Amino acid sequence: MLSSPEEEVVSKACESLYKFAAKGDENKMTLLELGAVEPLFRLVTHDDPIVRRNATMALGIMASHNEVKKSLRQLDVTHAFIARLAPEEDVVIHEFASLCLAHMAVEYNIKVQIFEQGGLEPLIKLLNSPDPDVKKNSVECIYSMDFQSRAAVRELNVIPPLLELLKSDYPIIQLLALKTLGVITIDRETRERLREHQGLDHLFRILETKDFNDLHVEALGVVANCLEDPDTVQLIQETGCLRKLLSFTEVSTLTDFQKNAAKAIAKSACDSENRKNLHEEEVEKCLIALLGTDNDGTKIAAAQAISAMCENLASKHTTGALGIPQLVQLLSSDNEEVKEAAATALVNLTTSHFGNARCPGSLHCCFSLL
Repeated sequence: MLSSPEEEVVSKACESLYKFAAKGDENKMTLLELGAVEPLFRLVTHDDPIVRRNATMALGIMASHNEVKKSLRQLDVTHAFIARLAPEEDVVIHEFASLCLAHMAVEYNIKVQIFEQGGLEPLIKLLNSPDPDVKKNSVECIYSMDFQSRAAVRELNVIPPLLELLKSDYPIIQLLALKTLGVITIDRETRERLREHQGLDHLFRILETKDFNDLHVEALGVVANCLEDPDTVQLIQETGCLRKLLSFTEVSTLTDFQKNAAKAIAKSACDSENRKNLHEEEVEKCLIALLGTDNDGTKIAAAQAISAMCENLASKHTTGALGIPQLVQLLSSDNEEVKEAAATALVNLTTSHFGNARCPGSLHCCFSLL
């Protein structure tokens, strides 16, 4: 029926196959074995918009199956589905074309094809679609791209629509937007664009909202990237957000949040200006509190952050009295990585600091290391 000369017959056949495929993976595999993929793909570019829509729906839903994806890859389908993202196409076509691309973009060769065939620009434009499914599929596809093309994404002005998605009523869209921001803000110039568009305000609003607990770790990931830049650290210090971030970290009940926050502090503390600003906000108090958590990963990250902050003499002095006893206790841990991180922090705290070297527990530390 897919080869019928009558458009109504072809359209109804595509619709029936879509409904059949939507019932599960077994049905998708059946359609693949019956040879439905190639004729359906030919119909994705059909002149009749209804046929085109129904064929796109059928392949879009089938593309979640790995064997179907292999078949689509052999047919070199990306160009045709990118063309279906054009503004003049029906919103349903946008939904299922972007769904198909999102399923396929997990494979490296497809990522390259989508980029080289100009797929990023229409996907970014569809982040402003009125349809939430189109937004979700488009942002998921962009996130999967791995950004060999970070500069291209930045120049296509992706930051404003991603920030707008953070206001979505759908948590999955918010999460995918944050994940995408986390990937692209590895790039320094993209972080500058984020600051220009008040992106940090959006991120801290999420961190301040208890109902967004499920998004806190991802939001922190974006903030962590930004903490590498002294200008950003100074900005969030001046607005009081740095103090808020440290407070969130101390009281958070999310293990990953505390661990990742400590890692972010350690990374930020590689810069001397950042160390100065972090010390002014009493980061040492937060890190010492994290040494007392139940999670070994958090303890390791906090000890490593203390080591990084030791390059600042004032921080080394502040950490000494309260931090050294905590670190000495960690030398008794059953976890070798905890002991190593604690020992390294103690070495850094006591090097060229007579007061810390005489701190109660320091001698015990030395004998423990021996």
